[in-house]
Amino acid sequence: MNLIMKMLAAPATVLALWAVSAQAATNDEIAKRLEPVGQVCVQGQECKGMEVAVAAGGGGGAKSPDDVIAKHCNACHGTGLLGAPKIGDTAAWKDRADHQGGLDGLLAKAITGLNAMPPKGTCADCSDAELKGAIEKMSGLK
Repeated sequence: MNLIMKMLAAPATVLALWAVSAQAATNDEIAKRLEPVGQVCVQGQECKGMEVAVAAGGGGGAKSPDDVIAKHCNACHGTGLLGAPKIGDTAAWKDRADHQGGLDGLLAKAITGLNAMPPKGTCADCSDAELKGAIEKMSGLK
């Protein structure tokens, strides 16, 4: 019987040592996985480690008309989807501008949305000046 106990004790000891060493690594991995993925920062208060996120968040400066068009306008105005005037079709844009009150009228419709176009053409963080620049570039009107 002593021989059987010795044979069972050796693998149990090895298993126990492996479990302890694996547990130490696992605890570190678990702690790493449980770290917060983000933090809440309040404007005006210091928020360490968030400098990159703030710079990448869109508050970095004015968008060029080409950036606005590429990201928000081209999907519909590039193809004329659902009757949208195509980029560069000055006659179609001029007709709309004449009926809407010029570039300012087109801008007002772009801000509020028109037909299938959502407000600001999905560019919620675009300023009115950025939208107007994109309209001028797409339409060829000044």
